[in-house]
Amino acid sequence: MSNAHIRGFQPEDLPRLCEIAVRAWKPYFDACRALMGDEMFDAAMGPDWRAEKSRQIEDFCQKYPQWCLVTELDGQAVGFITCHFNRDRQLGEIGNNAVDPEYQGRGFGTEMYRRVLELFRSEGMRFAKVHTNLDEAHAPARAAYEKVGFVQMVPTVEYYQRL
Repeated sequence: MSNAHIRGFQPEDLPRLCEIAVRAWKPYFDACRALMGDEMFDAAMGPDWRAEKSRQIEDFCQKYPQWCLVTELDGQAVGFITCHFNRDRQLGEIGNNAVDPEYQGRGFGTEMYRRVLELFRSEGMRFAKVHTNLDEAHAPARAAYEKVGFVQMVPTVEYYQRL
């Protein structure tokens, strides 16, 4: 993280954040397609997961720009993290987040999680939550979450069936 810094989202970041999201989630969606087959994958994930993932990022950033942080290195966004505050429950939740695969393994994700946890504390949150999957593609994310103190509490699984 030596030359990188974490800053607030700016509207001009949006195309790059969508690009990062698509690149970072590609291994997960490729694995799902391989497991499910094309027909079930398209039904479960949608025929164009790239457009759907980009739409999620766009919708969130347009609605809650103040809850998106961007990691920048040499003038280029290399990662991002979204979060949400449930003030009634005093629960901060990490949402979509990713580091461009070209920049993974350099501590950018860990620093983003630390920054968001600091933000949660400063906003009076007492608890923090993040959801991830148990597949191999999410192993680096799970390791990064654990590195900053998250503990797996409620494992989940998704079932599908061809009818």
